[in-house]
Formats: sequence, structure tokens, C-alpha cells
Amino acid sequence: MKEIISDKNKIFRHALELKKKKYREKWREYLIEGPNLIEEALKEGIEIKALMVRHEAGPESLNGIGTAFSEVPGDRIYMLPPSLFSKLSDTVTPQGVMGIIGMKDTDPYALDLNGGNIIVLDRLQDPGNIGTILRTADAAGFSLAVFMKGTSDPYSPKAVRSAAGSVLRMPVAFFETNEELSAFLKARDKKLIVSFMTAEKAYYEEDLSRDCAIVVGNEGNGVSKELIDMADVKICIPMAGETESLNASMAAGILMYERIRSKK
Repeated sequence: MKEIISDKNKIFRHALELKKKKYREKWREYLIEGPNLIEEALKEGIEIKALMVRHEAGPESLNGIGTAFSEVPGDRIYMLPPSLFSKLSDTVTPQGVMGIIGMKDTDPYALDLNGGNIIVLDRLQDPGNIGTILRTADAAGFSLAVFMKGTSDPYSPKAVRSAAGSVLRMPVAFFETNEELSAFLKARDKKLIVSFMTAEKAYYEEDLSRDCAIVVGNEGNGVSKELIDMADVKICIPMAGETESLNASMAAGILMYERIRSKK
């Protein structure tokens, strides 16, 4: 175990860089914070490249983190004073431990997607929504999350925190254009499902149990017109009250869980 006492330390500076998207993309690494995520990463067989622990939150006070201290090599464990640790943390009340891990490189064409459903995120911006959608997709048994160009980073600290352990498990692919998405879905025999308010068919009138790619649109503007025009199926979520729309992650959850309901 090593000790970091200066903000000039190379490992500390690297961790600080990873709070910014351009450096996460450059190094293909990101931060995970808290004992639960550290333990989840180890369970998934993910290498912890650096484990950083706040001084006052040593091994004896971190419930469930003992595995990390036995599985992570000692020369990758760093003790930091609270003043430095707080600069890395993205929470009001830091949990006392964080790690650096690598991003998974997912080739969507190499995945076994036979019968599986896909969630497509079209220009979503709120990292809390993004993390929640990944978590729900994982829980609903989806096979892949596709991030269209213009969608915020799933590896930002808030998105990672909102996704909980699902960010470690859910395969994620990034597509630059709608044409690229369309070609991929046709190659894998997936229906493109778009939900918007004026669609005539309710979501429960369509079979969403398998081979569907469900699009969730931007929080303010919804799904792009081009994707609506490309859709194989257009559906809506009926609403009886006065509200005009649902939160993006809530709408995504309703549509994704239709997979489970309709399979019963």
C-alpha cells in the first residue's frame, strides 16, 4: 500500500483527469466510487487498476471491501488524506474508496443477440437518466444499450453512480449515424420501436418481448424525426392525467418491462 500526500502525484493527477470525458475517452478508463461498486467490479472479474482509500476510511471501517484488499495488488492501493480524496469524489458524502477501471470494448456484431432486445438512447443528456436506463435495461434482461451520437457519456461519475453495478455488466455500443443503426438492426433482424405521444397504437398492443430495438429520445425534444420516420413500429404510452410527458427514464422503464410482462 502506498500513500499519496501531494496533488502533484501522478496517480492522483490521472484520477482527477478521469472526471472529464475527453480523458476518459483518451485513456479508456473511468472512476467507480463506493464499496458496492468495487465489490461488483471484482465479482465481474474486472481489473482494478488503482484503488484509492481515504485515510480515515481504512480497511477496518469499510464493510464488505475486504475482498479488494486481498485481491488488488498492494502496489495499486493508495491511501489519500480527506482533502485530496474529496477532490476526486463526486458525492457530497464520499464513501471513502474509489477505483480506476477500464472500459469494455463491445463489438455489437459479435454479441449473441438472438431474440434479445436493445435499448437505443437518442441524444439523452441527463447522466442520471442514462444511468437509470442502463440499470433498468439490465434488470429487464436487455442484451445491448446503443448510444447514438449526441448522447451523454455513460461513464461520467453521475451516470456510473445511477447505473450502480449495471454499468459493469451491460454491453454498450456507440453509433455515429441513424443509417449505421438501421443497417445493424436489419442485419440482426430487430424491429425499430419508437414511442411518441401522437402514435395511435399503445405500447401494450405490440409484442415487445423479443427482437426489439426500443428508442428513448432526448429529454426536451423526444426522438428525432428521422428515427420516427425509420421506425418499423410506432407506439405511445397512454396517459389519463393532465401531464404532457413522462421522464425519459420512467418512459424507458415502462417500455422495457413490457418485455417481461408480455412473456408471461
